[in-house]
Amino acid sequence: MKKIVIGILAHVDAGKTTLSESLLYVSGKIRKLGRVDNKDAYLDTYELERARGITIFSKQAVFDIDDTRITLLDTPGHVDFSAEMERTLQVLDYAILVVSGADGVQGHTKTLWHLLEIYKIPVFLFVNKMDQSGTDRDKIINEIKKQLDDRCIEFKESNTEDFFDQLAMCDETMMETYLAKGYIETSQISAAVRERKVFPCFLGSALKLEGIEEFIRGVMKYVIIPRYPDEFGAKIFKITRDEQGNRLTHMKLTGGKLKVKDVLTNGTWEEKVNQIRIYSGEKFETVSEVDAGTVFAVTGLTQSRLGEGLGIEKASGAPLLEPVLQYQIILPEGCDPRVMLPKLRQIEDEEPELHIVWDEQLQEIRVQVMGEVQIEILQSLIRSRFGVEVGFDAGRIVYKETIANTVEGVGHFEPLRHYAEVHLLLEPGERGSGLKFEADCNEDVLGKSWQRLVLTHLEEKVHKGVLTGSAITDMKITLVSGRAHNKHTQGGDFREATYRAVRQGLKEAESILLEPYYDFQLEVPEKMVGRAMTDIEKMHGTCEISQINGDKAVLVGSAPVVTMRNYQKEVAAYTKGLGRLFCSLKGYEPCHNAQEVIERIGYDSERDVENPTGSVFCANGVGFLVSWDEVKNYMHLESYFQKKDDDEDLTAHRILHSKEKAISLEEIDEIMNKTFYANQGRKSVWKKQKAAGEKYYRPVNYTKRQEETKEEYLLVDGYNIIYAWPELKELAEENLDSARMKLLDLLSNYQWIRRCHVIVVFDAYRVEGHQEEIIDYYNIHMVYTREAQTADQYIEKFAHENKKNYNITVATSDGLQQMIVRGEGCTLFSARELKAELEDANKRLRQEYHQIYRIDRNYLVDALSSKAKQHMEDIIEDINKEEKDK
Repeated sequence: MKKIVIGILAHVDAGKTTLSESLLYVSGKIRKLGRVDNKDAYLDTYELERARGITIFSKQAVFDIDDTRITLLDTPGHVDFSAEMERTLQVLDYAILVVSGADGVQGHTKTLWHLLEIYKIPVFLFVNKMDQSGTDRDKIINEIKKQLDDRCIEFKESNTEDFFDQLAMCDETMMETYLAKGYIETSQISAAVRERKVFPCFLGSALKLEGIEEFIRGVMKYVIIPRYPDEFGAKIFKITRDEQGNRLTHMKLTGGKLKVKDVLTNGTWEEKVNQIRIYSGEKFETVSEVDAGTVFAVTGLTQSRLGEGLGIEKASGAPLLEPVLQYQIILPEGCDPRVMLPKLRQIEDEEPELHIVWDEQLQEIRVQVMGEVQIEILQSLIRSRFGVEVGFDAGRIVYKETIANTVEGVGHFEPLRHYAEVHLLLEPGERGSGLKFEADCNEDVLGKSWQRLVLTHLEEKVHKGVLTGSAITDMKITLVSGRAHNKHTQGGDFREATYRAVRQGLKEAESILLEPYYDFQLEVPEKMVGRAMTDIEKMHGTCEISQINGDKAVLVGSAPVVTMRNYQKEVAAYTKGLGRLFCSLKGYEPCHNAQEVIERIGYDSERDVENPTGSVFCANGVGFLVSWDEVKNYMHLESYFQKKDDDEDLTAHRILHSKEKAISLEEIDEIMNKTFYANQGRKSVWKKQKAAGEKYYRPVNYTKRQEETKEEYLLVDGYNIIYAWPELKELAEENLDSARMKLLDLLSNYQWIRRCHVIVVFDAYRVEGHQEEIIDYYNIHMVYTREAQTADQYIEKFAHENKKNYNITVATSDGLQQMIVRGEGCTLFSARELKAELEDANKRLRQEYHQIYRIDRNYLVDALSSKAKQHMEDIIEDINKEEKDK
């Protein structure tokens, strides 16, 4: 038998449940037409629903029309239960949107329409209550076209010229067919409906069964039965408990088959199906097997969660509509909150958006809800299920936080025998985008398994902002770097480092406090429009007059939830019951009184011990805490922004060695500590940590303590340095000889100040038959390597043969070469550090020049030989020329 799943949605009081009853009655599923006001509706199975006359929980009914089995899912219409409705959208093939002919398109109707668009669900519209006086067929259709979509077309007369004209305007393919044939095939119309290019509209009265048969025929004529794969797949959309307390997992099978005693898994948990139930109203049928397209419930699963995908199905994201109010649950005297908390967790299992939270410091249980109606329902649910009468406080708004600029957050966790460092890029996102987590980290820097662990830790908790301790949102957080220790890193270390990286980044960022806003539609008598607009302005909202119908005006706009919470009562009072307010959640916007809220909440981010902003480092075998503003002075990895700048200065030498990965000086230190010095019974002589200023800008010589003074040698990988400095690289692209001479001049100046031996090595290994060539250039030595010998090899050979006789420093940015020469006991300069050292030498040279020619000129000049004096003047002339060029 063919199978199709259809959901029915509407604004509260649009007649959605009545339409469901009518569809079941006309199809022959039920023999008696139930009514909401009579409390005998087939799908309002809970006592709370019958008492309140509203749908609170989504339910299903199964009925057959010809050879097609339809699963009808009835969803809540009240805005307070929007999350329950939204979860149902995940398993729908088609949706029926009910619009009240008397009330027209309401605010929540637009919200539902937007959700259906996001979930890409094809829609049939049924305009209900057309039997009421004052309803106008053409007027309501025009309003739907204007408020929802111009492609909403009435399907009453489906073979007229006007009907085909409207369809042809919705799709080019149908336009071509209509122009060629004068009509449009039913299969084309069905495809257009499935692709959301056309939205069929039907009008009638569900209470009086007017237009119901036509509506059913229209739906069955234009739906396309889905095709499912043979591979197993299922989507979980609901968790409930039956009267005996059995946990039920509701799902739709989207591929393959499922039998009783089959084992289900999501990759983490693995559990066996004990029973399969197909519900219809409050009754169910147990079956041994179901196939694709079936909506059913199973027992036996204790770890399943809402939104999970099984088999080929992926997990769903969090609902777009979320609670904006938080209340404290007030327990009766003598009721232990620690005993009550696990019971409330059962309800949270069914309604995750409640976010049941235990505040250890205040010894309070808090819950998040959409509105006051949900509070009443939750109260009744706790009473009926657990026999406990709870109360709620006045409640407060659920605020959120985001950032306005991009920052790098660093977290480090290194108590004794633990190690992890995480670097996260925090970027502001579009409003309403939520949180997005990604990894953009080289696997040579941090292994794939560690990267996945970091992303898991980012997703596993609600991260608090630093202004009010509210949850962060509308951000993209990217893992850009990290480090683990082969021996000491444990799983929990990355959790600590990740959490601290988020908090450290938030402390550096410019944070913004967000508050929830309502979109509203306010109907008031025309003479009271001025009063209404003044109220909206006082509530820090915005509005405009949407339409005037007779003596009534309709205002639409948005305003903060906190200022509009109880406005419905005021509207009823000053309009004497003639005004109506419809609200739907718009989303989060910058708070209108942020400073006032921040001061009132009084959150101190640096005293939140459960969410630390600082990091833990280790020195001399003892861990110590570093505050958030000092973390980057101690971090072990290079800053993401600094690395990004360096990456833009890629050298030709690195291009030639593109398969070799660059290794930072700190990584080399770690390698040497684990190998060369591992068994010497002492710590590495190399400095483990450097201040940020030293690390990125100032050259630091790391030398071993010597018992006797040795001569100093500076070996420079010539072409590596030329292509690492932007000014020399640009010059080399025009004339390589000029760039080479420029570097030699700078190093010559440096040698005059430092009085060390400078050897600049250039590759000549590609020159056939070339012999090693050593040339003196003023006071330094220039080496051209022999055939088949690179500058790297020359430097490594020199370092190995002379390490005992000289103090050797090597200037290169080649990662592999750095590691090799460090192993020989040499000091290293990166290209950036060498540049800083040369600039410092030039400054000192200018100072000495001024001393010679201004202060003690006669004495010093007389002490110089004519050759030295001429050399000094040549140097100064070069420096002055360089300064003019800059």
